[in-house]
Amino acid sequence: MLSSREKPRLTRRQFVYAGALGTAAIAIGCRAGRRGEWEYLSEYQARTLAAICDQIVPADEFPSASQAGVLSYIDRQLVRHYRRHRDAYRSGLEGAQALSQRRFGQDLASLSPPQKLEIVNSIEKQNPRFFELVRRHTLEGYYGSPRHGGNRDAISWRMLGLSEPPVLGRAQYDLRKGSPS
Repeated sequence: MLSSREKPRLTRRQFVYAGALGTAAIAIGCRAGRRGEWEYLSEYQARTLAAICDQIVPADEFPSASQAGVLSYIDRQLVRHYRRHRDAYRSGLEGAQALSQRRFGQDLASLSPPQKLEIVNSIEKQNPRFFELVRRHTLEGYYGSPRHGGNRDAISWRMLGLSEPPVLGRAQYDLRKGSPS
């Protein structure tokens, strides 16, 4: 038994092992609160949102909004900068599903492309604030920096013919010449 003056000593290996266990426990705990691949959205909400976003930026020779990672962008932002929009997304997505069920008897994600377009056009007329919010976030995710979860593989920048990512707020200078490049 140790006296009150004697302290148990950890070896360096025990200390590192204890730290690794603590880090793993935190990582597992944080991951346990997630819903599958999404940080905020449920799988059902993500499918509904994908159907809407893909009507805003449909696939052609370039990927659609959902294929370019827009849902990842929106989902990340809903747990960070766009927390204030959670209620709007929740009620807007529920409304979109209700409209789809009333009109076609199916989930929005299961509809044919013309039916999806009809529902999204109705959302734009019936709930313009929600539609504008989703439209704005879809375009941000599609054309923004890939580091935020959207614009997967910088696809929209390549589509626009940009050779390098745009740097906001700064002109590109060649400092050797002292003039913009």
